[in-house]
Amino acid sequence: MLQLIISLVAGAIGGNVAGGVLKNQSLGTVGNSIVGVIGGGLGGQILGMLGAGGAAGGAGGLDIGSIIGQLASGGVGGGVLLAVVGAVKAAMAKSS
Repeated sequence: MLQLIISLVAGAIGGNVAGGVLKNQSLGTVGNSIVGVIGGGLGGQILGMLGAGGAAGGAGGLDIGSIIGQLASGGVGGGVLLAVVGAVKAAMAKSS
C-alpha cells in the first residue's frame, strides 16, 4: 500500500514537472497533478509487474532501492501520461 502511495505522489510531482517543461501541453497545476497521479499509479504498477520499479523486492520491502524505484517509475509514468494527454489536447484544439 505504501508503495502505491509513493507512486501516486511521485506521479503528481512528475506530472507537474512535465507540465512546467512542456508549457504548451500543460493542463494547469490541478490538471497536471490529476493526470500525474493516474500516470504514476499506472506506471508504478506496470513496472512493478515487470519486475522493475522496486516492487519485486520480496514481500513489498521498503528498502531504499525499492523506494527510489517507486519514485522513479511513478514520476516517469506521471510525466509520460501528461505528455500524451497534453499532445492529444493540443491536437484536438488545433483541429477545431
